[in-house]
Amino acid sequence: MKTIAFFNNKGGVGKTSLVYHLAWMYRELERKVLAVDLDPQANLTAMFLDEDRLEELWSDGACPGTVAGALRPLLEGTGDLAAPQVEEVSENLGLLVGDLALSAAEDQLSREWPGCLDRNPRAFRVLSSFWRLAEQAAEEREADLVLIDVGPNLGALNRAALIAADHVVIPLAPDLYSLQGLRNLGPTLRRWREEWTERRSRNPVAALSLPTGSMEPAGYVVMQHAVRMDRPVQAYERWMVRIPGVYREAVLDESCLEVPRLAEDPHCLSMLRHYRSLMPMAQEAHKPMFHLKPADGALGGHASAVRDCYQDFRRLALRIEQACRRPREEAPR
Repeated sequence: MKTIAFFNNKGGVGKTSLVYHLAWMYRELERKVLAVDLDPQANLTAMFLDEDRLEELWSDGACPGTVAGALRPLLEGTGDLAAPQVEEVSENLGLLVGDLALSAAEDQLSREWPGCLDRNPRAFRVLSSFWRLAEQAAEEREADLVLIDVGPNLGALNRAALIAADHVVIPLAPDLYSLQGLRNLGPTLRRWREEWTERRSRNPVAALSLPTGSMEPAGYVVMQHAVRMDRPVQAYERWMVRIPGVYREAVLDESCLEVPRLAEDPHCLSMLRHYRSLMPMAQEAHKPMFHLKPADGALGGHASAVRDCYQDFRRLALRIEQACRRPREEAPR
């Protein structure tokens, strides 16, 4: 099982849409995929499921079919994790359902972090809860790839979610705010990795499955930039040329005298265009953009855009797999 989190502490960059489309694309590539919604806004869940199904899952106050419901016995002190319930989205694609109630776990996840240093067994059970839910659900479905969607902040909930990730993909918008997000995110990931490594070594429960907390940066994806004549518009160009250098300095903690152009940067996994009218069409049809058919309104130029979208996401999915197989010491500098 390989776990990949998609994270930027700057919101609004299209992160959840990216996870949704990649989950479907990996299914197209015949991978067995588990999508895990650990963003308390539950937008990934809302993309996968219709409102009738969401109402069924959320109407029971205990929400046993959601991530928050599986956590409830542990957080309330009545037991350990409940068995995770995987929502069947399609063959080889399952979902651990998100829940707005997940935000209530933030305080406990924050309080238990210091307890790991004191070898407190409960602290390790709480901090490893997201990892153990994903692990159990992936084993149940024989999933070989777990995609984790998290919210845009650097709080305790995201810390627990990210230590469950082997790799981290960073979606970016070509703007000042995303660059500042990189400067915050990189040092934070390194600190969390170091702190979890120290805590993990003090685990008193040998049988408890713990994540490694490696959180290796797999690369970044530039999202929703507008193009004209196959070139980024000038308003975005000024920020795009700065992304490779900031990524190296902030995320990889490297100094680089010669910074490559973004299009030539091996850490840039893709520059995804803004697909404009395809997205609302896909939301209406409740399917990924690259699955749109003429019956959904994808006619003429839209049909060509659907084909381009399929190839864009296929290339990105394969690039991410390649980046996650590459040992860190072999990563390009």
